[in-house]
Amino acid sequence: MCKGLSYLPSSCLEKAKGMRVKLSHLSDHKHKVQDGKILQDLETLLNNKTGLQVFRGFLRSEFSEENLEFWLACQDYRFSPSNLQKTKASSIFSQFINPDAPQEVNLDAETREALLSVEDSLCADTFNKAQQRIYNLMAKDSFPRFLRSSHCLEAVKAF
Repeated sequence: MCKGLSYLPSSCLEKAKGMRVKLSHLSDHKHKVQDGKILQDLETLLNNKTGLQVFRGFLRSEFSEENLEFWLACQDYRFSPSNLQKTKASSIFSQFINPDAPQEVNLDAETREALLSVEDSLCADTFNKAQQRIYNLMAKDSFPRFLRSSHCLEAVKAF
């Protein structure tokens, strides 16, 4: 049965006070992050400049930032004026899609072949399916690892 705090050694009480202070700071950071919902999900993180920067740093530390770079390039392509899309598409193909591309993304053969078959007949949604597949891959793999990483803890402290 609990006899109260007075029965605990003073060293334990001091440690408990220190932990309470640290936990209250974490709670403050958690509320700030929750208020901003920065770490709520991958989409929210990608749409936040600071969150995106920290996530990119995490992926860079794991040598796996090509998925994020591809996703961002597809976003840029999607919202570009039509007169710039051909140049941007060419860059996406050479950087991420073509066999032996310097930052080749991990797409299934069907998606990659579908993209390569329309390389000469582009439209605004050319990369949508591939972009969604890479997003799902990041959401299921990279983002959960990021949430458990020291990079995420640093992000929480920054907010």
